[in-house]
Amino acid sequence: MKKTMVAIAVLSILTGSMMATQAVPQPAEKEPGTISISTSAEAEIAPDVADISFAVITTDNKSMQKASLMNKDISEKVYNLLKEQINTSNGDYIKTSNYHASPVYIYKDRKQILDKYEVSNRVTVHTKSLDKLGSMIDKSMEAGATNVDSLNFSVSNYESKCNSLIENASKKATARAGIAAKNSGVTLDGIKNMNVSCSENRNYNAPRLMMAKSMALGATNDAAVEAMPSTSISAGIIKIYSNVNATYYVK
Repeated sequence: MKKTMVAIAVLSILTGSMMATQAVPQPAEKEPGTISISTSAEAEIAPDVADISFAVITTDNKSMQKASLMNKDISEKVYNLLKEQINTSNGDYIKTSNYHASPVYIYKDRKQILDKYEVSNRVTVHTKSLDKLGSMIDKSMEAGATNVDSLNFSVSNYESKCNSLIENASKKATARAGIAAKNSGVTLDGIKNMNVSCSENRNYNAPRLMMAKSMALGATNDAAVEAMPSTSISAGIIKIYSNVNATYYVK
């Protein structure tokens, strides 16, 4: 009986001790303060690479084969002329793409009538020889290319430029955060998060293509076309910029 009473007493003491322990409130951990900074860095760069695409479109009213053979002949002439002006050792290349052949129909008196057979092909040049672009356009158009489909400029060392701008923007962010912390009576204590981006603005100073010789409308003979100036190309400027949004802990 005494042993039972002792055991009950010990159990009561332990239970009371646990309840007392649980009843003591724990102090809430203080959330560290933060400073958020947004910075950017940018650079204006002259492009050194061009991608230019020529369309070769041929038609025949009666035969798909004739339209195809005509397209093949013109495309090969354009290809060979362009090949003479590129420097493959510098990474230049030519490719053909988007070959398409189909009949073209028109509607007359509510009836679908075959109008012609059309064949199209694209000859695209990737080159660093920007000084030869005008000549490429003139010779291709004279050889029978229908039009210039697209002309885009880019920067070959885009990645290294981006990395350099990101480095500058990150250093700027840390420096500004340090200044803000110092003037607020605290010090930086690590980074909570950081968002980094790099992009380009191709429309900042867009390229200009002035088709003179190759797209002359008033020239009716070879002598008149030859007397006209060559096509003028202005590559413009590409702006590359990086943004850094960072949040720093302070103490």
